[in-house]
Amino acid sequence: MRADLIATLQAIAAHTTTAQAQWEECQAIAQSAACQNVFMQLEGPQAPAALAAPGIGKSALAGLPFSAKDLFDVAGSVTQAGSVVLADRPAAAHDCPAVAHMRAAGGSLIGRTNMVEFAFSGVGINPHYGTPAAWDATTDQRVDAAGEARVPGGSSSGAAVSVATGAVFIALGSDTGGSIRIPAALNGLVGFKNTARRVSTQGAVPLSTTMDTVCAMTRSVRDAVLAHEILADRKVARAHKPLSAYRLAVPSTLFLDAMDKGVQVAWERSLKTLRSAGAQLVEVPMLELKSLAGLLATGGFSAAESFTWHRSLIEQHHSQYDPRVAQRILRGANMKAFEYLDLQKGRTQWIAQMQSALSGFDAALSPTLPIYGPSISSMAPGEQRDEAFFAANALLLRNTSVINTLDGCALSLPCHMPGELPSSMMVWQGPMRDDDVLNISLAIETALRAM
Repeated sequence: MRADLIATLQAIAAHTTTAQAQWEECQAIAQSAACQNVFMQLEGPQAPAALAAPGIGKSALAGLPFSAKDLFDVAGSVTQAGSVVLADRPAAAHDCPAVAHMRAAGGSLIGRTNMVEFAFSGVGINPHYGTPAAWDATTDQRVDAAGEARVPGGSSSGAAVSVATGAVFIALGSDTGGSIRIPAALNGLVGFKNTARRVSTQGAVPLSTTMDTVCAMTRSVRDAVLAHEILADRKVARAHKPLSAYRLAVPSTLFLDAMDKGVQVAWERSLKTLRSAGAQLVEVPMLELKSLAGLLATGGFSAAESFTWHRSLIEQHHSQYDPRVAQRILRGANMKAFEYLDLQKGRTQWIAQMQSALSGFDAALSPTLPIYGPSISSMAPGEQRDEAFFAANALLLRNTSVINTLDGCALSLPCHMPGELPSSMMVWQGPMRDDDVLNISLAIETALRAM
């Protein structure tokens, strides 16, 4: 696995490498075959934003490169959100807050990353700009099955591959139902979805104003801590506790259904490893999860809120939309006002029930995804493949979307071994428990890496 951000910053401080050398290496990777279909736009050759030794404030990232999902405004370029519909809109006048915070910390933007059109899928397919192939960061090679490339996950597809291949150290993305954690899981990365209100969504094309979360993917949990501190402009309270200090729930309802055999093997092996490291794991039914499907039966927030934003645009340019995305957006046209209000009320009640179920636990553990990523060819555009696409999309989003509905926070980290397809563990809690999730994830990562 390539060196993470923290290790690279330490190497720069020790004068064993330079920000310029790192920038040049990342530029070369970004232009290589490994990053085919990853970037919508690459920045031209340039010196890193900050050449000073890493430290506090502006030089914290020492000029090291990051990428930004095509969802985010970047001053001087057009935000297309992975679509062709927005190609003629004016260039952004200002960086969105997420990009601005990264630059202020000394990060250098290497380019905009490809994504699912308008962020509305967990698979990662883009019929307009191509689909990047999943890349396992833990082995530094493309994720293949019988010679076929696998989907990168979405909607932050290019973002994940930009980190996994080594083109960047941090990838900015968004997570409405799992769009950070799904691609992180399929590319052997760490993806942290903070509590939504922690980071501004200003300057980002919305999918769901209720559920959208601005966050990032990295190569390690400690990198995720730093990325979150920059984006949220806050310090994480570090606990420095052993894994044995934490009481962790392992829900059996929903999360473990329909698992691929290899994912199940990796999951059970990881739990055994954590128990051996002293973790207090408590299996619980968490029956409150059974009511979630009924709560979201009318389409959920994403359908209603995306249709509100797209209504005029889709009337004028329907034929230019990815048909699979248009289908999901148009579902929101049928939601009645009372159904939307009932959804808001029901969600509030469900969050209270879940917080009660989580009481007494420091966090919960679940597989991030129940399945491996399917091949790109099996998910490619085509009416005959739509049924398989939507079935895979539902499974890829199933576990992660629970935490978005909860208004919670979650971190996905790899738990597979060399020679296995990527699979991942999700550490999660309710709203504003970000520091607990990050601290527990640091301890879990240490234990899993010792397997």
